[in-house]
Amino acid sequence: MPKILNVEHLRKTYTSGSKQLTVLDDINFSIEAGETFAIVGPSGSGKTTLLGLCAGLDYPDTGVVELSGANLGNLNEDERARLRNEKVGFIFQNFQLLPTLTALENVVVPLELQGAKNPAKIGRELMGKVGLGDRLQHYPSQLSGGEQQRVALARAFSNSPSILFADEPTGNLDQDTGDRVVQLLFELNQEAGTTLVIVSHDLELAQKCNRLLRLRGGKVVSNEVLIES
Repeated sequence: MPKILNVEHLRKTYTSGSKQLTVLDDINFSIEAGETFAIVGPSGSGKTTLLGLCAGLDYPDTGVVELSGANLGNLNEDERARLRNEKVGFIFQNFQLLPTLTALENVVVPLELQGAKNPAKIGRELMGKVGLGDRLQHYPSQLSGGEQQRVALARAFSNSPSILFADEPTGNLDQDTGDRVVQLLFELNQEAGTTLVIVSHDLELAQKCNRLLRLRGGKVVSNEVLIES
């Protein structure tokens, strides 16, 4: 299978006062198209920083990130944004829905910006798949946390991404609600054939993936195959 994400010798440091803090140190791994891949580690191990670098939201100090065949280091901001719009989906811990838009509009607006045909039809279908066909005109403030995350799921899959980055997707949800969101995430992902990259402190969630990368202190401590893809 072709590699959809390739990371080589990635290093990221931040300056805090007079000190240099190394958040990631010589990170190497690759992900095949269609894989489900989890990144786990204790708080402060560099998980979210790594996700941002892989998605082209930030720049490493040294190292290479190749996403969907493109070397992110060779792209300017506009080219990175275009690549994300066309190839990448995101799910965040805090949902990041636009409060002034209805649930349906939160899913449809990104499609409209991309010039998709029949965006409202696609949006309604996705909202139906996540079990919110009766909540289309509700605003985020009128939805529970689980419902908001399901809207975010529908939005994430709306552009048929090649790769989906999920940063602590159940972090703000109770156990039962989180389990339902995870079930939907994997169902939608399998149906779409998307590559899924999950950052989580939840080992039970991570172990549902094909592979598991463990970080500690900014370094890779293991890269395990859990389920043959």
